[in-house]
Amino acid sequence: MARTPSNMLPLGTKAPHFSLLDTVSNSVLKLSDLKGKKGTVIMFICNHCPFVIHINETLVSMANSYAEKGISFVAISSNDVVNYPQDSPENMALHSKKEKYPFPYLYDESQDTAKAYDAACTPDFYLFDANLSLTYRGQLDDSRPGNGIPVTAKDLSHAIDCLIEGKTNNTPQKPSIGCGIKWK
Repeated sequence: MARTPSNMLPLGTKAPHFSLLDTVSNSVLKLSDLKGKKGTVIMFICNHCPFVIHINETLVSMANSYAEKGISFVAISSNDVVNYPQDSPENMALHSKKEKYPFPYLYDESQDTAKAYDAACTPDFYLFDANLSLTYRGQLDDSRPGNGIPVTAKDLSHAIDCLIEGKTNNTPQKPSIGCGIKWK
């Protein structure tokens, strides 16, 4: 398993716009249509990465619980599907239904969106406020496949809670670790 860290986009960065195919609804969705009233979590994930598989259940739970608090979740896969056909849009749609993703699962075929966000790995997390200004980037928590640490989502949850409550998040932000995005 490759262990690629995220690049840690500078805080305050405005969320780059995108229009991407939602593999479940088969329609093109824009960031402006998906942003949450209080904030938006953008996640770069994929179907086959063991780091993502390790946290899928928690992602579903978080997205469901934070939706009522004005936080939307958006998942994007940017992997090269020629060399990684398990991450094709068709397989993304099947995976989304199997995992019961309550968020759109978008396909970044050109990989331009991943490049605009300086995404490096799966999973890679970005939290933007209501004005789409970056307030958090990095890991979900310290859990990784095989390290024995339970998945708690403490880092991302704390950042979201601070955003909702209007508090400053003074907790150090650590890079996510995962499989490198499969570039063309």
